Amino acid sequence: LQKSLNETFGADKYSEARKEVLTNMFSRPMQMALYFCTGVLEDETLFRHYALNVPFYTHFTSPIRRYADVMVHRLLSASLGASSPIKMEKEAIQRQADHCNDRKMASKRVQELSADLFFSIFVRVKA
Repeated sequence: LQKSLNETFGADKYSEARKEVLTNMFSRPMQMALYFCTGVLEDETLFRHYALNVPFYTHFTSPIRRYADVMVHRLLSASLGASSPIKMEKEAIQRQADHCNDRKMASKRVQELSADLFFSIFVRVKA
């Protein structure tokens, strides 16, 4: 898709903007990944990563970025015996995951609305 977009939109001063807008529009319908506590979900098929086609998947980045990553690092460290066990019930962990999901979705929605506003202003100015 990226190669096709690069070839289609040429090299004028707006080509990058057109490509970025369409890439954003193509990715909007994709289902967002959700954080969850595995001890709460009994259906292990929900642990699967669709695009990678693997049955069990955990994603995290540097714990300085998001609280969800801090939680994953702590839980992984405890499960490997590198730190003391987490003193949280699985339902409490799931509530934290739900809160992280809510904040992530709200952030994504604000980002989309901001892009829509910018595009509207851009079209109005150029009209």
